[in-house]
Amino acid sequence: MAGIYIHIPFCKTRCSYCDFYSTTRNDLKDKFVEVLCKELEMRSGYLADKRVETIYFGGGTPSQLSEQDFKRIFKTIRQCFDTQHCGEVTLEANPDDLTEEYVLMLREQPFDRLSIGIQTFHNETLKLLNRRHDAQTAIEAVGRCRQVGFDNFSIDLMYGLPGQTITRWQHDLAQALELRPPHISAYHLIYEEGTPLYKMLRLQQVHEVDEESSVCFFSTLMNTLSKAGYEHYEISNFCLPDKYSRHNTSYWQGIHYLGCGPSAHSFNGTTREWNTSSLQCYIEGIEKGKRAFEMEQLDLPTRYNEYIITSLRTMWGISIERLQKEFGEQFSACCRQMAEPYIEYGKLEERNGAWKLTREGLFISDGIMRDLLWVKEE
Repeated sequence: MAGIYIHIPFCKTRCSYCDFYSTTRNDLKDKFVEVLCKELEMRSGYLADKRVETIYFGGGTPSQLSEQDFKRIFKTIRQCFDTQHCGEVTLEANPDDLTEEYVLMLREQPFDRLSIGIQTFHNETLKLLNRRHDAQTAIEAVGRCRQVGFDNFSIDLMYGLPGQTITRWQHDLAQALELRPPHISAYHLIYEEGTPLYKMLRLQQVHEVDEESSVCFFSTLMNTLSKAGYEHYEISNFCLPDKYSRHNTSYWQGIHYLGCGPSAHSFNGTTREWNTSSLQCYIEGIEKGKRAFEMEQLDLPTRYNEYIITSLRTMWGISIERLQKEFGEQFSACCRQMAEPYIEYGKLEERNGAWKLTREGLFISDGIMRDLLWVKEE
């Protein structure tokens, strides 16, 4: 099995916190779609005849594409890959793009899952984040998606936002639960260097929340969603039964995937590749038949470290059997030795043949992961 990720770099406007590669050069959209299809054709052998089971359109703002754009891309994917067993096709979308006409069009495409970027229901904060929608637009967009038959969708929320209080966060969660999405992704704001929000932080126009507040936000998130019947299957992701994101889960489980479009990453088990983070260079490279990309050969310690970081984030944890089988006794023994103190103090637990974070461990997960990594010799 394998997945395909399509990076759509276009945005009407740039969000103040975002450091994902995107551009407002929408005049290049037609040329981009043409070149994207060429890349899919050029790299049709990358997945080595594996069945494609998930497709994910991320960005940027994939909901900036038109019906004809989607038709062309899906036609190329079907021609180049085995998609007969594809069970999840996701589109990231902005609420303000999800008009009645647009969601009806999406239902005619292969999409069976939407990921809707709401972030917060507080209008002043949405303006600060330079989001194009307001709270009411987001609520109405979710309603329209349900009306046309999208019963599998996710909403994104953010916490640790400038000026956010626990009361405001509780309101966001209450509003989210009123919409009852099958899946909720919730991320703590990170002030990424080079973003407008980071510059505002440096100028002391906004302020980071303190550590105590961050812990309170996360604890409230877990308590609220757990009581509402959501499963906490990954540090930042919650779902109703069996509604987890199959595509994102494949990243955490080490399943191979092809990434096309500027800045997109690909993984085949032994190497990782990533395309140039420049739309112009991306287009020029594909047109010349010389894709602009970099590649990293993944040695055993690197693969081990990636497995520790990705698997420990999830409710499935680190499989002791897989650790032994794929990485051998030396890595397995080292991991066990480093895990034992955390097991003793209740931060990790050994259950169903795996080491997993406990609730207490979730609050210090970065430190636990760091201690379980293999330190390469210089």
